[in-house]
Amino acid sequence: MRTAPRPRGGAAPPVIAVVGPTAAGKSDLGVALARRLGGEVINADSMQLYRGMDIGTAKLPPGEREGVPHHLLDVWDVTVTASVAEYQRLARAEIERLLAAGRVPVLVGGSGLYVRGAIDAMDFPGTDPAVRARLEEELADLGSGALHTRLAEADPQAARAILPSNGRRIVRALEVIEITGRPFTANLPGHQAVYETVQLGVDVARPELDERIAARVDRMWEQGLVAEVRELEAAGLRAGRTASRALGYQQVLATLAGECTEQEAREETVRATKRFARRQDSWFRRDPRVHWLSGAERDRPELTGKALDLLEEAVTG
Repeated sequence: MRTAPRPRGGAAPPVIAVVGPTAAGKSDLGVALARRLGGEVINADSMQLYRGMDIGTAKLPPGEREGVPHHLLDVWDVTVTASVAEYQRLARAEIERLLAAGRVPVLVGGSGLYVRGAIDAMDFPGTDPAVRARLEEELADLGSGALHTRLAEADPQAARAILPSNGRRIVRALEVIEITGRPFTANLPGHQAVYETVQLGVDVARPELDERIAARVDRMWEQGLVAEVRELEAAGLRAGRTASRALGYQQVLATLAGECTEQEAREETVRATKRFARRQDSWFRRDPRVHWLSGAERDRPELTGKALDLLEEAVTG
């Protein structure tokens, strides 16, 4: 397990991961911890890797990063299909570089599989072009809902973790099941870390989190999400098998295609984001290594201090 020099002015583990559902306040906490501990932020949000997807992913603007370097933002064009294996390669390269420089890598994001891919022992089953092509043809003919039903029968745990609308991930899960003869979740790693890591989960009660999500979607529309999507559409967003399914972007694309009104797209974005936040929370709750801290509005002033205390206790205890 890799170790690294601890920064002056406070104890810290070699790697920190700030995780939790969308709108919980992970980005701000990640910046605060990186500033205090001599660290740099590594993005672990799958959609923030895409160039130009700024408003709809709540990507922290440069002016709000407080001088903390951020890595693995704006890496892929929107036409590129996301790959956890490729993210693993990129993230570990950044972690290794920062450790070698005596800096603390602070992973920040709510994409659970990406976090696990970065910090845990995790190998990815290969692909079978014939199986993949057949499943993709079935997806086009039958729709993601029918394939999700099939996945639920073969691997209920995987079906609970993957949205019924996420055809790409459903196809991948079914492909792995067919190739390996085992449930997709059986191929996920145990809790065997590659790096000594302390994971901090930001916990916000569901009613407050729902309010934050609704407010965030309102801000996205006010900041010009529709114009952002229109610009990305011209850059090939509709052809992007991953990016086009991103929350908010998928709904606005439907509006631009005349499939729903803008208000309907806005309301569906709120509903879909709430559902997604619940799935994120469930994912991280299953990992016993996550230390949960209250990110409620009333506790925000103390959040960074409590996180630092917990990190110091983890290192010295």
